[in-house]
Amino acid sequence: MENIRVVFISVPRDEANTLAKGLVTNRMAACVNIVPQIESYFWWDDKVEQEKESLLIVKTTHQKFEKMRNWVLENHPYDVPEIIALPLAEGLSDYIDWVKKETEG
Repeated sequence: MENIRVVFISVPRDEANTLAKGLVTNRMAACVNIVPQIESYFWWDDKVEQEKESLLIVKTTHQKFEKMRNWVLENHPYDVPEIIALPLAEGLSDYIDWVKKETEG
C-alpha cells in the first residue's frame, strides 16, 4: 500500500472531464473521481481570489506520479495548479492490486 498515491487536482469545471479522461486513457491513473462543484479561495497576486472549480481525486502509484504530474502541468490551464499526492495508509488489497495492474498497462 505504500506504493499507492491519492492525488488531488483542482481544475476549472469545464476542464475536469478532459483531464480525468486523459489521465485514465494514458494509464497514469487507474481511476479518477470528479467532485463536480467546489469553491476555492486562495491568495494569488497579493489578493484573495475565489473560483468555482471541480476536484479530481486520482488513484495512481508512486512510480506513475512524476509522469502524471508532468502531463497535468502540460495540459492544465493554471500557471500553478494544485497537485497534491498523499500516500495510502490502508485499503482493500484487491482494490490496491487493481490500481497497480491498471497503471502498469
